[in-house]
Amino acid sequence: MALAGKRREELPYSIYQLVKHMTYWQDFLLLSAQGKKPALPAHVKESWPEEEFPGSEEEWQQIIQYFLQGIEQACTIAQTVQLDKTLEEWPGETPGGVLRNIASHNSYHLGEIVLIRRLFSAWPPPTGGYPV
Repeated sequence: MALAGKRREELPYSIYQLVKHMTYWQDFLLLSAQGKKPALPAHVKESWPEEEFPGSEEEWQQIIQYFLQGIEQACTIAQTVQLDKTLEEWPGETPGGVLRNIASHNSYHLGEIVLIRRLFSAWPPPTGGYPV
């Protein structure tokens, strides 16, 4: 958890803030992929948490698990929905396109997380970066 809230002067966000931001848009896009129309924030800054770090290790683990559950939900949508059907609430958009947006947004910010970890000499992880 200590790494989740670590900051450096030249970095605009902590890992915690990045994961919360990714989760915000992942939730928004998952609803969109299911044909719902969640309200857009008035300003993009609403998708960034003000707090820089989680309140506890338990909270941090819950945030990570929630984010990963969203990934699982995206996989389920990919397997169960017609991916090329136009979404009524989002003309010109399809579930497949929304899932691609989730993947690209998360990939962008996961790359930032790896870079932050490298700056703190915490990459690669002790496992070498491979699944256990």
